[in-house]
Amino acid sequence: MMGNSSKKSKTSGAKVDTLIGHQTEIMGDVHFSGGLHIDGVVKGNVYADGDAESVAIVSERGRVEGELRVPNLLINGYVAGDVYALERLDLAKNARVRGDVYYHTMEMAGGAEVNGKLVRTDQEPQRFLEHHGREAATDASAEAGADAADVEHAADALRPTESGRPGAPGQTAGSTGHHGAAGTGTHRES
Repeated sequence: MMGNSSKKSKTSGAKVDTLIGHQTEIMGDVHFSGGLHIDGVVKGNVYADGDAESVAIVSERGRVEGELRVPNLLINGYVAGDVYALERLDLAKNARVRGDVYYHTMEMAGGAEVNGKLVRTDQEPQRFLEHHGREAATDASAEAGADAADVEHAADALRPTESGRPGAPGQTAGSTGHHGAAGTGTHRES
């Protein structure tokens, strides 16, 4: 949910087990459980391990250059990377996020900035493969158990005909699109 909430945030008053001080820079991934408070810089991903009650706070002086995967998260600093808050996300007025944000419940204060997609989710977001032309389609369908002939047939259907429009299944660039005489259903190539 966005906006003011009468429900008390899990991130307010959270117990801090780990502190990354403002004069500290960590290069590499951080794995934690419990509470994490970031006043310094983390150049790597931040992961909460195994605890659905884990909380991370990125303070006004804090900076994370990597992915954040924490159930409960309060951001008041800078994050350059995707954010996954599978329980609750609070974006305070000085929050600056450059990446996609996946959340279940969210509260965003005036002044906070997100340069990326906001995606409400009840589950872990799906990752999508990039499309690299016909070879990728063949590889992806082979992984899914499809027959390569089916992929070839689908690709033929998408090739333009002489009219410049995509063809129908079974219609090639040289065919007229008419099936036999008087609708008999036979197909003849010219």
